[in-house]
This record gives sequence, C-alpha cells and structure tokens, in this order.
Amino acid sequence: MQFVKETIIKAAPERVFAFHELEDAFERLVPPWENAKIIQKADISKIGSRAIIEQKIFGLIPSKWIAEHTKYEPPKMFEDVQISGPFHSWRHQHIVLPHESGAILRDEIEYEPPFWIFGQIAAPFAVVPKLEKMFAYRHEVTRKWCEDGE
Repeated sequence: MQFVKETIIKAAPERVFAFHELEDAFERLVPPWENAKIIQKADISKIGSRAIIEQKIFGLIPSKWIAEHTKYEPPKMFEDVQISGPFHSWRHQHIVLPHESGAILRDEIEYEPPFWIFGQIAAPFAVVPKLEKMFAYRHEVTRKWCEDGE
C-alpha cells in the first residue's frame, strides 16, 4: 500500500531539508495527540542510524518502533525503514523538490499493515485517516518553521 502527502512550502528546498536536520526535528513533528516517547533519536545524516519510539496503538496496545535510516541525499531526500514495529513493513521517503514558489515537501510511504488480509481490509478506515491527520500536522509544522521561522 502507498500513502503520499505533498505540500508547497514558500522556502528554498535547502531550508525545507534543513528543518529535518534540526536536532529536535522529530520532537517537533510528533503530534500532541500521539502517545509517543522517543527512546533513541536517529541522525538522518548517518546511514544505519536508528530511532526507537515507544507508543500505544489506539491508546491501548504498547508498541516499540525501530526505524533505520537507509538513504541520505541532501537537499533532496532521506529514507527510513521500519526494522520492527506495528506494521508488517514500512518504508518512508522524505522528499524535497524544487518548485516555482519554493519547494514541495513530499512524504512517500510504502507499507503493509499488520494482521495480513484483515489489516489490508481495515487500512482505509484505521490507517489512512491516521496518516492523513498526522502528516497534515507534520507538514504544517514544517511549513511554519520554513516560512515564518517558528
């Protein structure tokens, strides 16, 4: 399955990419409604660097997510892949493209939900709305920092 979110940001692609390199970028990008605790931060510039996050799925089920950074191509993209976590598989490319108004921030996620066919049937109702809400928040946080310096 694939999820894609794009936002035009009125800032240079280098600035949009630089946001993701901030030491506290991940903390900024975690929506306040997510029950997530960062156990270990990753350095996106180091291939093999791992992030470890503890969270509760649906606010109930404890889950530990380990993601490894597998690509780093500044100022165009970086990628992380789930090593273990709530999905059967997860590959997330953070892409920054030039645009006449500044840059396009594009998140491309290829994933397979858990629970085999049941997860695939439930994904449009359980996974996709959550991803849409989370990435709308993340893109707005990024846009504000890039455009307004917040």
